[in-house]
Amino acid sequence: MTTPALDDPQLWESAGVRLELDGETAVVTLCRPERRNAQSPAMWRGLAAVGRALPGTVRVVVLRAEGVSFSAGLDRAMFTPEGLPGERNFLQLAAAEDKDVDDTIAAFQEAFSWWRRPDLISIAAVQGHAVGAGFQLALGCDLRVVAEDVQFSMKETSLGLVPDLAGTKPLTELVGYARALEICVTGRWVGAEEAVASGLANLAVPAAELDGAVRDLTAALLAAPRNAVNETKALLQGAGGRSYDEQRSAERAAQTRRMRDLAGLGD
Repeated sequence: MTTPALDDPQLWESAGVRLELDGETAVVTLCRPERRNAQSPAMWRGLAAVGRALPGTVRVVVLRAEGVSFSAGLDRAMFTPEGLPGERNFLQLAAAEDKDVDDTIAAFQEAFSWWRRPDLISIAAVQGHAVGAGFQLALGCDLRVVAEDVQFSMKETSLGLVPDLAGTKPLTELVGYARALEICVTGRWVGAEEAVASGLANLAVPAAELDGAVRDLTAALLAAPRNAVNETKALLQGAGGRSYDEQRSAERAAQTRRMRDLAGLGD
């Protein structure tokens, strides 16, 4: 794979994010293994920039991480008086005006929300600990393949906060309200077996087989025609907000577009 000639990928990598392109696949790697891929606003800006910079030819995005842990969550230095260089710490952000706080968190959320774009399928390859922001980043993806040593935990509520990085809706959709509430409020660990059984993860494999399993899944996802995949994803994403009859109508409209496209009669 080659590093793409995009807007200053060196800055992304210095913040702990690396992007590699391989045909229709993009691989986004968290690359701060010495810090267990602890996250910072700079990392979030890098992740958001990667999403904006992806070429239109990309169909599958793989999110992975170097080292023993996917991500230990928010860099705890954000909670210290010193904070992180060039960033507001927790107390400074809490003291800001409401709109400033809202705008700041909205900007953070951009790093977590673009993975579900209708023109892409995203896969999180998760090993070791995925805590707080790490858990929510994995939840941002469409699919999750996990190593058997994975340990998810939503620690925000235990710290007096709430999960605010776009993770609460996908978590609830995947495991249901009651289990999502229990996972968030207790902050307990969720291992690979439970993750698969609850629908949180699609597949669990030995850690040594994680990359291979993701490559196999990527190949399977790329085997179907892109337009059919995008239409199917849109149907499934919207199903929760539609009635049964509305969903049937959406299916008919999507199939009409597909048949006309295949027959060479599309717009």
